[in-house]
Amino acid sequence: MAAPPIVIKFSHVVDENTPKGIAAQEFKRLAEERTRGRVKVQVYPNSSLYKDREELEALQLGAVQMLAPSLAKFGQLGLRDFEVFDLPYIFPNRQVLKTVTQGTIGRELLAQLEDRGILGLAYWDNGFKVMSSNSPIRLPEDLKGKRMRIQPSRVLEAQMEALGATPLPLAFSDVYTALETGLVDGTENPPSNLYSKHMHEVQKYVAVTNHGYLGYAVIVNRKFWNSLPADLRLTLERCIADATRKNDDEAEKLNATALMKVKQFKSTQVNVLNAAEIEIWRKALEPVHRRMESRISKDLINSIRKAAATQAAATAAIELR
Repeated sequence: MAAPPIVIKFSHVVDENTPKGIAAQEFKRLAEERTRGRVKVQVYPNSSLYKDREELEALQLGAVQMLAPSLAKFGQLGLRDFEVFDLPYIFPNRQVLKTVTQGTIGRELLAQLEDRGILGLAYWDNGFKVMSSNSPIRLPEDLKGKRMRIQPSRVLEAQMEALGATPLPLAFSDVYTALETGLVDGTENPPSNLYSKHMHEVQKYVAVTNHGYLGYAVIVNRKFWNSLPADLRLTLERCIADATRKNDDEAEKLNATALMKVKQFKSTQVNVLNAAEIEIWRKALEPVHRRMESRISKDLINSIRKAAATQAAATAAIELR
């Protein structure tokens, strides 16, 4: 008799029609096809298996084998360097982001997970965030006094405090209800998350600030992963690589489409900020970087700034040719 398939439970908290949701399904399809049924992937979207605060513990206990949590969540494990991804305007564009996640910096950060019984396999992109509220937003002072939902992150707390807002950490699955009932006044998210969870239906204003980045790390229980036959591990790693490309392609397309659909929604006004307005936001949030230098490695922050400067110089040189 054939051996029963190896089951991989893949839990995540967002909708299926988001970059992460689509990539999770792509990984499932590829893994089951390429292993010819030796592996079965069970995907649990929308916090249907575990919520934000529960999923990392479940992975460490082996109750679930694979996750793709937002990078902000690793601060809960004491891995504060991952919070560098939450620093406002740390990544001026996607090119710098890719330099970090696909290079030495990204690999060294994932290596920190191993002491927690976790292996990091890849980074999945979900782009840059917008601000939303039920009162007009264009400048930083427009958030003063507002209760803003955030992911649990000391950096995101400091960010909202720098804007004069009150940060309220809430699970992603609870955000729509919190906005609808007025528990919070607004939130921040990439457009794909905002639209897929219908947050725009209970938010009258959106400002395209692109102030922060939201990305994920695809992670597995280390003991489980190392117990797999070597040939299966290699096949699954290739499946992850292909699903990562799918995720990153979808991130740009879905966020652009989601923002367009929110603009078309009659009850929501979208303010696309100009360069001068973005610079005002950037300056308002500069104190967050200084405040977090005692929490996040200065060398890490400087490495990302150096990557940004190098990329900017290369771009300028090409434009002068």
